[in-house]
Amino acid sequence: VQLQASGGGLVQPGGALRLSCATAGSTFNSYAAGWFRQAPGNEREFVATISWAGGVPYYADSVKGRFIISRDKVKNTVYLQMNNLKPEDTAVYYCAAGPRVFYSAYDVDYWGKGTQVTVSS
Repeated sequence: VQLQASGGGLVQPGGALRLSCATAGSTFNSYAAGWFRQAPGNEREFVATISWAGGVPYYADSVKGRFIISRDKVKNTVYLQMNNLKPEDTAVYYCAAGPRVFYSAYDVDYWGKGTQVTVSS
């Protein structure tokens, strides 16, 4: 499964961005998917995950209420809508896929290349 993340950029505090994670193959639809992020000097941390069926999503406490993960099985794409962005959300964001919903990088089987998100005025 080859994952391609896009949608990052520079945004002011309080702004919004939508990240996309796409793949050419439909096998992506049989995997749980999600997002991690890594800021300079920090470890990669969990952001959000959603099951292969697009069921109940799970979020890190730091983004709960601001970020929304969803998936479109027709387009083989997972999205991360990021609202009310804060400077501490600045990081490289990575999409990921695994056999079940995950909270740890150890449970991820496939990684996409990261996309940079910078929140600054």
